[in-house]
Amino acid sequence: MRLPPFPKLALKLVRTIPSLDGPGFLNVRRQVFRVEFPDGSLSDAFTYDSVDRARLDAVVIAPHYRDADGRRHVFLRSALRPPAATRSPEVWPVPEPPTLGAIWELPAGLVELDERSPEGLRRSAARELLEEVGFDVPPSELQPLGPSTFPAPGMVGERHFFFHVEVDPARRGTPLEDGSPLERFATIVAVPLDAAIELTRRGMIEDAKTEVALRRLAEL
Repeated sequence: MRLPPFPKLALKLVRTIPSLDGPGFLNVRRQVFRVEFPDGSLSDAFTYDSVDRARLDAVVIAPHYRDADGRRHVFLRSALRPPAATRSPEVWPVPEPPTLGAIWELPAGLVELDERSPEGLRRSAARELLEEVGFDVPPSELQPLGPSTFPAPGMVGERHFFFHVEVDPARRGTPLEDGSPLERFATIVAVPLDAAIELTRRGMIEDAKTEVALRRLAEL
């Protein structure tokens, strides 16, 4: 099926408003735009805030294996995410669980500045796999798992690049981690792929990039 062409709209940058805050891991970028419409007319100027960072993109890795019965399993890792954990009760549309902020995820991580190439993405995925789950595999063994996606295009220009790799569970070592306190004492678990997808349906796995990768892996 073909989608219709995008409308001929173009963003015209009017100016960027300098931030009063010093640079951090995340930076708010405030810009003023106009939209040029198909007839050549321009919209009124409007201000748009977005988030930027030096290491913008990320890799997502699905390490998997088949058991003696041929059932495919994937490795998941627990993570503690402060933005989710600190959701104010004032914004809750529905009650939140007491474990708010604790998330099950596939291993993932940011692409370094010298990894901005197809080969670099594989190096990034191999590094994150070792740091977060403990599998030491050559970058060449990481295989693409569908196209990249924008997880939150209304807020940040980050792309997620997906990979999968077949691993030997007996060869899993101790994750190296990256030194962050948020990575210490994580739980790593192997879950049947079909069971993991069912957990996404039940809201037990809430991470969107993980659900995308799990469903793509099931389609291979």
